[in-house]
Amino acid sequence: MSRLDELINEFCPDGVEYKAICEFCKVGTGKSNRQDADENGEYPFYVRSKEVFLNNSYEFDEEAIIIPGEGSIGEIFHYVNGKYALHQRAYRIHIEDNYVITKFLYYYMAQNFKKFIYQKAVNATVKSIRKPMIEKFVVPIPPLPVQREIVRILDNFTELTAELTAELTAELTARKKQYEYYRRNLLKCSECVSLVELGDIAEFKYGFTDAAKIEGNAKFIRITDILENGKLNKNENRYIDLTEESKKYLLSKGDLLVARTGATYGKTMLFNDSFPSVYASFLIRIRFKKNTILPEYYWHFAQSSLYWQQANKLVSKAGQPQFNANVLRLVKISMPSIDFQRRIVDILDRFDALCNDITIGLPAEIEARQKQYEYYREQITDV
Repeated sequence: MSRLDELINEFCPDGVEYKAICEFCKVGTGKSNRQDADENGEYPFYVRSKEVFLNNSYEFDEEAIIIPGEGSIGEIFHYVNGKYALHQRAYRIHIEDNYVITKFLYYYMAQNFKKFIYQKAVNATVKSIRKPMIEKFVVPIPPLPVQREIVRILDNFTELTAELTAELTAELTARKKQYEYYRRNLLKCSECVSLVELGDIAEFKYGFTDAAKIEGNAKFIRITDILENGKLNKNENRYIDLTEESKKYLLSKGDLLVARTGATYGKTMLFNDSFPSVYASFLIRIRFKKNTILPEYYWHFAQSSLYWQQANKLVSKAGQPQFNANVLRLVKISMPSIDFQRRIVDILDRFDALCNDITIGLPAEIEARQKQYEYYREQITDV
């Protein structure tokens, strides 16, 4: 039996009392605006994001919990003990009675408040919360010895999780640098094979203009669906209904999509989905001639510094950056034999999985560590 179990059996064998936030806390907002932040400020300034800014003055000197009134509702929680400034649309929750430990309330809210808010909401999303909503949140109040033990356990576990996550993140950064080194050297075959321009081995086609919908018989891939790592964002699918016109823009496995405008210009995605998919107008489809370059080989090239050094020189930066087919065709790439390309792809696929795949490799380790922490926090605060 753990020390926590012993304390629960000793102090609250028949359960605990529940109270609403309004019975023992003061809830309010700050008076500051985002422009009040000063990078040379002396005091922490809590706004509506995970990032903590600085301010030259403070509004409160206390122990409290900070949550946003808008934005990432139920996702962001700050624990503060001392002087701080607060945004006018962020809430402070300050305990006024001595039978509840602030850190205990902090851990409990981090685990349960989001679910409470979304159960109260009429719609599927919550854009903002108001003071009465916070005040109605009900919290279990175990005796102080039990609260202290819960806080001690979770403080220790939080510190351990942070240390391990930092180590894994540092390892991931090192692996990514190693990945880029090997990718650059594997793809840099200019000494043994000639360089070819993309326009000599590929055809290009601009995308289709339509209004994306929640449902339809074809996915509609937009410029915002290409993630920073060159993968497709599968969490926010949008669709269209196929017509005779839109069928002309259906993708085939092995097609590549390139963002052609804005801050995301040049980002390249390899299409490998079996679901019928059409691509939007701010994208360019690349389709290679047979027996020239493997699409997977080009995708790895398009993630490398060898590609970006050229792309950044070719892009038109007058006003909104433009990376059209006329400049894309000028990109040069080394073209070894197909067999050699396959060998390079095999090696780089393994590196990519290790560095970027959320199901395996280091990103999976980091996510698993966070899930373990959240699970443990849930079990501990379920008193």
